[in-house]
Amino acid sequence: MQIFFLDGRLMTSREKAYDHIEEVMRMPEWFGHNLDALADCLSEFSSETLVVLLYTDQFLEELGDYGEKMLNCFREQTGEPGALTFIEK
Repeated sequence: MQIFFLDGRLMTSREKAYDHIEEVMRMPEWFGHNLDALADCLSEFSSETLVVLLYTDQFLEELGDYGEKMLNCFREQTGEPGALTFIEK
């Protein structure tokens, strides 16, 4: 099983959030720093993948509504059969 820990304290802007996700989750070269690209890449991960977002409150404090949209990309993938598991802490 692959386990990825994302640190919400390091995701203080859209750019930093995408950079952190890209680095930690080893996203492909074609990964664009936008919600559509995030959703596309997340759909490639299997049920053998666990993503844990730590410090969710701080993440949302910095990114506000956009942070909520990013979280929804992860949450939507969790509901799909065979998809990754996402936990917020």
